[in-house]
Amino acid sequence: MGNIEQETKMVIITGMSGAGKTVAIQSFEDLGYYCVDNLPPALLPKLLELMRDSTNSIHKVALVMDLRGREFFDSLFEALDIVGDEEWLEEHILFLDANDEKLVNRYKETRRSHPLAVGDLPLKGIKQERKLLDEMRGRAHRVIDTSNLKPRELREKILKYYSEEKQEIFSVNMISFGFKYGIPIDADLVFDVRFLPNPHYVTQLQPLTGLNQDVSSYVFKWSETQKFQEKVLDLLQFMLPQYKKEGKSQLVVAIGCTGGQHRSVALAEYFAKKLAEANYITHVSHRDIDKRKGH
Repeated sequence: MGNIEQETKMVIITGMSGAGKTVAIQSFEDLGYYCVDNLPPALLPKLLELMRDSTNSIHKVALVMDLRGREFFDSLFEALDIVGDEEWLEEHILFLDANDEKLVNRYKETRRSHPLAVGDLPLKGIKQERKLLDEMRGRAHRVIDTSNLKPRELREKILKYYSEEKQEIFSVNMISFGFKYGIPIDADLVFDVRFLPNPHYVTQLQPLTGLNQDVSSYVFKWSETQKFQEKVLDLLQFMLPQYKKEGKSQLVVAIGCTGGQHRSVALAEYFAKKLAEANYITHVSHRDIDKRKGH
């Protein structure tokens, strides 16, 4: 196998039957994607093998992976796990949905049977399919409700979301704060470090902040701190690529101690430095560092 010279994108289109997957795959074809309609999940590893081969020019692929039965559903999740493990591949799951009333009307208009309720009422199949796809909907990177969309409007949405555009810059904002002043309202993740030994009770450290080397050394000398920083850094290094893949442009991580002066400041500086070394754009701020008595 050759090496991938450029990032390869795979959009997996799934969702409720009758929600517009045919329009979606046609739209991706207009965007220059190599499109496969209703690919059996069992064939996905073979397709990945072809895509990984550097001798071909397939770098944008869109697949419709539809629900046709319980066995198909189980193998679909196995296939998605395989895709998620491919580091060279940028995976994106698009889920198309619509309300039950609209789906029933669409089946009446086309006089087709629902694939899960052949010969029975469409609503029965729709409810069964919605239950089976509930977990898939939660796993999707983008959900489009087509209940009130005409085919042209759905096409316009897809062209808007997936046309080539400048890649968003992802950044991490690290904030230290004091719980006595409240949790930052814009925080995505909050870590409470009040369980760590407090420099506030060391006379010569009390008037200083976590930006001071003596305070920082005190905070980091404890085994509890060392275990905490190791576990949180490992967690962040796992989560940040997932947030970035989801489409977030920034993540706000808040580190809180009692007053926002010592422990949270030292740890916010530490994590910001480590993430910067991992090539993340980072910003660090200390919201409550000067709110102590006398300032």
